[in-house]
Amino acid sequence: MRISTPLLYQQAVNAMSAQQSDLLHLQQQIAAGKRMLTAADDPVAAAQALVVRQSQAENDRYANNIGSAKDLLGQNDSVLASISEVLQSVRTTAVNAGSTVLSATDRAALATDVGNRLQQLIGLANSRDGNGNFMYGGFQSATQPFTGGGTGAVTYNGDQGVQTLQVSATRFMDVSQNGSALFETIKNGNGTFTATPGSGNAGSGVIGSTAVANPASLTADTYRLQFNVVGSTTTYDVIDVTTSTTISTGNAYTDGSSINVAGMSVAITGAPANGDQFTLAPSTNQSVFTTLQNLMTALQAPTTTDAQRASFTNSINDALQNIDHDLEHVLTARSDVGANLREIDALSSAGDDRGIQYQQTLSRLEDLDYNRALSLFAQQQLALEAAQKSFLKTSGLSLFSML
Repeated sequence: MRISTPLLYQQAVNAMSAQQSDLLHLQQQIAAGKRMLTAADDPVAAAQALVVRQSQAENDRYANNIGSAKDLLGQNDSVLASISEVLQSVRTTAVNAGSTVLSATDRAALATDVGNRLQQLIGLANSRDGNGNFMYGGFQSATQPFTGGGTGAVTYNGDQGVQTLQVSATRFMDVSQNGSALFETIKNGNGTFTATPGSGNAGSGVIGSTAVANPASLTADTYRLQFNVVGSTTTYDVIDVTTSTTISTGNAYTDGSSINVAGMSVAITGAPANGDQFTLAPSTNQSVFTTLQNLMTALQAPTTTDAQRASFTNSINDALQNIDHDLEHVLTARSDVGANLREIDALSSAGDDRGIQYQQTLSRLEDLDYNRALSLFAQQQLALEAAQKSFLKTSGLSLFSML
């Protein structure tokens, strides 16, 4: 085959241009430290790297959410700890108030202290997080959750929502609690039923311990113990107020003995007067603010007569029982927060491990093997130089040079 001089030159130029292009591409890989500068370098690896990067971006988003959740839960735990301290202080005050040596002035001072604690509790219920949002307003994070206080009712202005954050592909975690669930939906009495003295009681009867004697016998009805005193004999009737039915009459009363009614057991001490009443009713929700307000009212009441002293003792016992339930409720909420924080730590550790795995996979797919690249660079450089020198020799072959 006859090879013309122009073809010889064109082929040589094309070959050297291709080698220069390959050498430039390799030099760019070395400079970038990447094996793949474009998807064309390795289409399969590029597709795999895209999937890994998407997973890595998703893992980073979860990591950010985990950080935010940890901050919110930590703030919540701190506030709940302060609330527990306030309630424990109020309980101590209620216990001290039961002392028989306290004067009316002493009890008034204790009532003032409880009032201050109530305002402190309302302040904690209106706490804000690091972003300036109210923590216990549900989804109404820009609205102050609780208003009122003192002798007036405390009103909840939020909703029943609970804010969540997605902290993993399958886990949405609660990072807040609404104020209604935390401060208002707390069962009064012993959690199952309440024992309440009649407002017009004239005797010294005091409600003692209460318990569920037989859960299977419990009903949703309200019962009344009606006391009758004839001479030195005291008896009581049991009346189902809900159905207006008299269950039993003329039951002998023994000071301090338990009285069992429809699965409920209540001990009454002291000497009830004729006509005195005690009501047993299913427990209802009572806010922690109402419990403190009732305690303030009891501490300000007179205790001159036996009936007044019995009413005061019943009120203090009721406050202690409800405060114990309030404390248990708050501690349960704090336990849930602690469990979430522990889970957050585990999710954070797992996310960090996944992040390292994604980095290793991307490095395997994209990063350059410098030893191999530098060796190949030297090889291609040598080939280019050889091509250039051989072209120089070949282009010098001409009969004209013999003239």
